[in-house]
Amino acid sequence: MMTVMSTGYRTVIGLETHVQLQTESKMFCSCASAYAGAEPNTHVCEICLGMPGVLPVINRVAVDLTILAGLTLNCTVPPYTKFDRKNYAYPDLMKWYQISQYDAPLCVDGYLDVGAHRVGITRVHLEEDTAKLTHVTGSDGAPVSLIDVNRSGSPLMEIVSEPDLESPAQAMAYGSKLRDLLRWIGVSTANMQDGALRIDANVSVWRDDEPTGDVKVEVKNMNSFRALGGALEFEIVRQIGLREHGDSVLQETRGWDDVSGRTLAQRSKEYAHDYRYFPEPDLPPYRVTSERVEALREQLPRMPGEVAKDLVDGGAPAADVAELIQDRDLTEYAQAVVSSGVSISDAVTWIVHELRRVLNDRGVLSRDIPVTATEVGSLLKLRSSGAVSSTMANEVLDEMFSTGESAAEIVTRSGEQISAEDELLAAARHVIEEHPQAVVDYRAGKDRAVQFLMGQVMRETRGKANPGMVSELIKRELDAVR
Repeated sequence: MMTVMSTGYRTVIGLETHVQLQTESKMFCSCASAYAGAEPNTHVCEICLGMPGVLPVINRVAVDLTILAGLTLNCTVPPYTKFDRKNYAYPDLMKWYQISQYDAPLCVDGYLDVGAHRVGITRVHLEEDTAKLTHVTGSDGAPVSLIDVNRSGSPLMEIVSEPDLESPAQAMAYGSKLRDLLRWIGVSTANMQDGALRIDANVSVWRDDEPTGDVKVEVKNMNSFRALGGALEFEIVRQIGLREHGDSVLQETRGWDDVSGRTLAQRSKEYAHDYRYFPEPDLPPYRVTSERVEALREQLPRMPGEVAKDLVDGGAPAADVAELIQDRDLTEYAQAVVSSGVSISDAVTWIVHELRRVLNDRGVLSRDIPVTATEVGSLLKLRSSGAVSSTMANEVLDEMFSTGESAAEIVTRSGEQISAEDELLAAARHVIEEHPQAVVDYRAGKDRAVQFLMGQVMRETRGKANPGMVSELIKRELDAVR
């Protein structure tokens, strides 16, 4: 990523975030919206294809999810909304118009706090997604574009920020927090790599001594936050370079090329009136009652910031909590483990570092954990009591996933932790005798020699030795031979 040199200039950035909603059917028809991995053009019907004479029907669930997102972003939900036709011609738009919202969106006038910086949310509106174009080379070497209509008509929520962002880093932080919130409330997977969250950025630069104008450049094709940051940095430098040489910055749409690390001109940027918006004649105006809004507000979970504060205040390391709250399912699982009688610190740290390891190794989603929180709590209690070592606890967890047995059953079958002093003392003396250099290191003040010798004892006992007792015995024996 290049360094932005903007002395004497200020940057103005606004983001348009497009979010695919998690619904069973598409926005205006009954076709399944879960098209990922499906054969091209199999999740289609007359409405998806834009056939004449067909009538769209509003997906109520998509409306509710959009309102939930708006409430999370501190928006107002007006009592009246409507859908509009946005007219433009492009191969991925089967009807040559998109059913969207213009002057009466579902949610308006919100905000999102990113650290100490407040970013205004202009609107949150609902529309249908387009088809997907794939550009390939034909057998004759000529470029060919293929159309997959499976995505066409999927519910797409658009979140438009105010131009309140002042740097690429700030834009990336806003996008990341927005993604995490959308996942947290369950309205979208928000996976950028799958196209479930796509960001367009409007960016302009202005001299410190001049007012902000209307000219802006829209950058598209950013499928990661790294790409967002790179595209914004490049564009800022490009625009400053033009201004410094006395050239004008054109209002245009540019695409981000990840390979070259550059933005490339695509077309002149349209204004709203260029789309010839008019009310969708096949859909009536839509009223949202205050009762419906309040019922949806009651469905919202506690926000991740609140949950994180409780966990940190309860003793969990802040870094572990930051990792945990990226996944609501795993966070709720950790809270259930705590409810079983485990300390907040032990539960959070162990789940983040050990349970997630097992989930990743086995390809198991956090919402599908086959071991109950109560059983994991029982395992952690065995560990904290000294009945099993940390190493053995990790092995027991793997067994729990494989066999479905409880922690107690596995520990009983495998043999409990060795806590007999005579047995552990013999093991400690043996490893001290086998590793004289560790004794020399300890005498030289290198405390890590104890950790090394403990590891050797744990290896000899196959992880079953009581680590606390081993540590004390090793130190006692080392001090005795000083």
